Amino acid sequence: MGLHVVDLVIIGAYLVAVAAIGVWVARQTSSGDDLFLAGRSLGFFAIGLSLFASNISSTTLIGVTGAAYRSGISVAHYELMAAIILIVMAVFTIPVFLRCRLTTIPEYLEQRFGPAVCKYVSALTIFLSVFVDTAGSVYAGVIVVQTFAPSVPFVPACIALAAFAGLYTAAGGLRAVVYTDVLQAIVLLIGAFVISWQVFAQFDFSWSNAVSSIDADKLSLVRPLDDPDLPWLGVLVGLPVLGFYYWGTNQYIMQRVLGARSLDDGRWGAVLAAGLKVLPLFLLALPGALAFSLLPPLENSDRVFAAMIREFVPVGLTGLVLAAFVAAIMSTIDSTLNAASSLVVHDFAGARKGDWGRKKTLWYGRVVMAVFVVIAAFWPLVIREFPGLFNYIQQVFSYAVPPVVAVFLLGIFWRGMSEIAALATLIFGHATGAALMAWRAYCAAADVPDGLPHFTIVAGVTAVACAAVGVLVSVIATRPGVEPGSATLWLRGDSATSRTGLLDYRVQGAVVLVAVALCIYLLR
Repeated sequence: MGLHVVDLVIIGAYLVAVAAIGVWVARQTSSGDDLFLAGRSLGFFAIGLSLFASNISSTTLIGVTGAAYRSGISVAHYELMAAIILIVMAVFTIPVFLRCRLTTIPEYLEQRFGPAVCKYVSALTIFLSVFVDTAGSVYAGVIVVQTFAPSVPFVPACIALAAFAGLYTAAGGLRAVVYTDVLQAIVLLIGAFVISWQVFAQFDFSWSNAVSSIDADKLSLVRPLDDPDLPWLGVLVGLPVLGFYYWGTNQYIMQRVLGARSLDDGRWGAVLAAGLKVLPLFLLALPGALAFSLLPPLENSDRVFAAMIREFVPVGLTGLVLAAFVAAIMSTIDSTLNAASSLVVHDFAGARKGDWGRKKTLWYGRVVMAVFVVIAAFWPLVIREFPGLFNYIQQVFSYAVPPVVAVFLLGIFWRGMSEIAALATLIFGHATGAALMAWRAYCAAADVPDGLPHFTIVAGVTAVACAAVGVLVSVIATRPGVEPGSATLWLRGDSATSRTGLLDYRVQGAVVLVAVALCIYLLR
């Protein structure tokens, strides 16, 4: 099925608007600080919408709807947990990170533990950003493109998607990323609402009709302990670990918070994003689950999002929804490219030492982005061999991030955590993760049970074990390493604010938490 000329015009108009924003912002980008932190001038509205748009990526649109189609709405726990983590960030991590005047999140580890820990985590973050987030978004984009234009070859489409986002990101930096994300967030919300509306219209907007059309388990957020997709214990012990890494320590997400013009703007932006994260339950997970009764059986569940567009969305609106999908692709690719480049330039090339000029930092950042564009364009060839995009992303993170979470939490909340303990925790955690992944791969190849619990439970247990290693080594180590200053530790007064009423981020956060609790209660 091809696209109507009206749809093509709408998609083209969106791409022109994004390119225009990139050109306009490029004229204001004259230094590394502009490229990577938007001159630390971002307000809460831009931060909140950019956080939402960067996360609601093409991998989320494809992955969440695909997982919901295959196994039900329990996948929405990833989105609801994100809302909770964002509130936690506003209370605990954002005050510390902004006080430290960071350019990159791993830079916090350098201030707290020294350069070795910083470079270790920075290298891991670069790998995950480029090979998981960026390449995953490119792959998801091509999946939808080929649904509407099957003759489009896979590799050239990957190159085109990666190159377009790379061009305006390299030109305009974080300011271009955030400003385009504001547009993209609006288009995303409208596009997702259109799909949700059209799916519910198939049931005459009757919830009882919708519920009766599929198994009750598919519309339940709380799943049994032996559930193969997302057991309730995994939600409690694993998702907080994955969520804290992604939202609290991931450079490509936190970079827009580091660019906040004030602590209030950083906190309000996080809370705004938290409120928006409740919406994917209704705009993505529920339509994806209900599509199971509306569409013919799909061999690849990653194709359900495109199938819903093709079957239920009329001409004109199809162009709008696909523009939203393009927005999702762009918002993740631009964010991850900018973040990975900032990590290379500041944490490895040494731009933060102060002897680099504005132009040199800018030039190096753009060259590094070009290299990452090439990687992101070709790594989807590997991803398409993996069974399920969302599964690929979450399993990679579940084995890679627990030790990082343990190090950050111990570093922020416990003065006794030492440099050698941080390194020991990271090495132990990643050796354990690699061994578990190898064992699972071996058992899968041999077609025998691996005997391990769900990967979310593994992530939670591994994080606890890593924290135990950190505490143990800190207690017995004879060399304390870098003595922590008060700036790198969370202090009791950090949760305070001079704002009152609805301007108090704590009141706003409480409203979001109540909304999350209601969703879980009503769809339990």
